[in-house]
Amino acid sequence: MKLTVEVSAADLKPHLDAAYAGIGAQVQVPGFRKGKVPQRIIDQRFGRGTVVQEAVNEALPELYGQAMAEHDLTPLGQPEVNFTELPLQDGQDLKFEAEVDVVPAFELPDFSGIEVQVDPATVADDDVQTRLDALRARFGTLKPIKRKAKTGDHLTIDLSATIEGEEVDSVTGVSYEIGSGTMLEGLDKALRGTKTGDTVEFTSPLAGGDRAGEVADVTVTVTAAKERELPELDDEFAQLASPHDTMEELQADLRAQAEQAARFEQGVAARDKVLDQMLAMVDIPVPESLVEAEVHRHLEGENRLEDDTHRAEVTESTTKAMRTQFLLDKMVERDEVDVDQGELIEYIMMTAQQYGMNPQQFAQQIDQQGQVPAMVAEVGRRKALASVLEAAKVTDTDGNVVDLDAIEGSDEEGDEDDDLEDGDLDELDDVEELEDAEEQAEEVDAPAEDDEAAKA
Repeated sequence: MKLTVEVSAADLKPHLDAAYAGIGAQVQVPGFRKGKVPQRIIDQRFGRGTVVQEAVNEALPELYGQAMAEHDLTPLGQPEVNFTELPLQDGQDLKFEAEVDVVPAFELPDFSGIEVQVDPATVADDDVQTRLDALRARFGTLKPIKRKAKTGDHLTIDLSATIEGEEVDSVTGVSYEIGSGTMLEGLDKALRGTKTGDTVEFTSPLAGGDRAGEVADVTVTVTAAKERELPELDDEFAQLASPHDTMEELQADLRAQAEQAARFEQGVAARDKVLDQMLAMVDIPVPESLVEAEVHRHLEGENRLEDDTHRAEVTESTTKAMRTQFLLDKMVERDEVDVDQGELIEYIMMTAQQYGMNPQQFAQQIDQQGQVPAMVAEVGRRKALASVLEAAKVTDTDGNVVDLDAIEGSDEEGDEDDDLEDGDLDELDDVEELEDAEEQAEEVDAPAEDDEAAKA
């Protein structure tokens, strides 16, 4: 969007006076005391253009912000500013054009009455067995083997990759489970049947780095081979791996966990379907330039700029994500959704867990990076969506009503030292001003002074 702004000479005069005063205080002119240099002398010695440039650079963020507020516009990113008239003579007005993407204007419909259907929350015996197998593997022990390695064995390997005789990557002493598929394509096949001391060679496309995708000659040496010995499934194991005394109690607990996970997945499916219906009910035009810039950044980071199929997928997901953000932000504004410190702490702890980080360290990191306002905004969006989800009618395909209030994510028990309390965030500057954080998240981005100085 292009916005034309006109600033009268009278409105600009205080900024010009301030610029004259600032320049006069910094320069030494023979015959005048510093700070007492008349404006006409400053014009003669330094030029009116210098004063105008100083005044405009100082005033532009305020003038631009006022213009956006007057038109009830929210900018997305920095504007491109073009000055069409500069007040190089007394009494002249300032005129400039600001071109910037803005949050699109749209009306919120009535979201009451949304109905969605999800799959039943069922738990099969295999689901319980999978959890039991995972728990059993956690308490297994690795023991050396002399036989040939097979899927599931843990090997310690040295690996090097070369292209046309040049070594492009190498690692030593890496632990790898055959069948995990977490390293190079073809590695699992090459390692099956090996023993300690064996060296195998194969070719494989590199998975990462500057030469990702190029086919390399790979040499792997097995320095150790072990198998995981699993404990017996008895009452002794139940006491070792859980707070329960018997296997029967442990299996009942694992089934309850599986049922809770199934209900949680059901809730996630309901949330996604409700959101899809909300997006279908409102037309939100997303600026193409904004989508293209984000898609380019994403593909460039993946080194896949020429992958047209992936570009189409990323474009679709990016467009949906932006429409979702615009929709929920408008709901937050309309409903005056507030975020308190407890809600922010809960979200920070959940996000830290997803990244596998200590919550306190994560909170300090996001504060240092200035990300607290963005997190406050995200919590607000979640609350806005939750208000619609609570009013929606959710049933499963069997016709049963799904009680979303009964669905709660199961939190892993952690060390008490890792938990965040209300007082733990008091030292974070942005969180101390939590009441202002939402305002910060919606602040108008002022144009960079240096860039505008050059254009002036």
